[in-house]
Amino acid sequence: MNNQLSLHIPGLINQIKSFQPEQALKHLSAQFGEKVVFSSSFSYEDQVITHMIATQQLPIQIFTLDTGRLFTETYSVWSSTISRYQNNIKAYYPQHDLLESFVQEKGPNAFYESVENRKNCCYIRKVEPLKRALKGNAIWVTGLRAEHSAARQDLQSIEWDESNQIIKYHPILDWTTEQVAAFIREHNIPYNPLHDKGFVSIGCAPCTRAIKSGEDFRAGRWWWEEADKKECGLHEHK
Repeated sequence: MNNQLSLHIPGLINQIKSFQPEQALKHLSAQFGEKVVFSSSFSYEDQVITHMIATQQLPIQIFTLDTGRLFTETYSVWSSTISRYQNNIKAYYPQHDLLESFVQEKGPNAFYESVENRKNCCYIRKVEPLKRALKGNAIWVTGLRAEHSAARQDLQSIEWDESNQIIKYHPILDWTTEQVAAFIREHNIPYNPLHDKGFVSIGCAPCTRAIKSGEDFRAGRWWWEEADKKECGLHEHK
């Protein structure tokens, strides 16, 4: 950790250790102002956090990465979220020159052909836009949960992201799927109907499928690849 921001982490962990997520979000936004941003893919988890931010009217900028290949249902819940909370969700898009070159050279479905192609596609459509969205900010709020994958079991709720030089905060890291679903129901929060059809982790339409009974949480993402290859680069854990 070589950024001055990283020096805040021990103090922040101590300050919010007894806080509920709503309280912690309020505390962080009070301390860092408009330098706190939240990335939403309109998943179950992200809708919970959006509700916490919007109902407290916190000055946390909510943004999303529009890859250009999202499900129709994702765009629908995006619209429903704006209508419900009257909030401004900023969209970041791939750089057109990078995307045009990739598709022209490799083809529109090249990500099925190799892990390298898929990771290049993820970089163009998600990782590079994310870096632009995070640049100059102090806190990146995410909807990561420990249940999502084995690689996330040892995560701390506040950590340092070396790649993006930013502090990450995972407010519902330890929540179970049942807790998330109960919160959604209790507050009548708009959510992606694909969750009711067996889709657990929802990304780009060509790269996401519903999972079968007994399958791993991440089995529905890039299902044609080996399990240890299934990350896109947004969240890198050593």
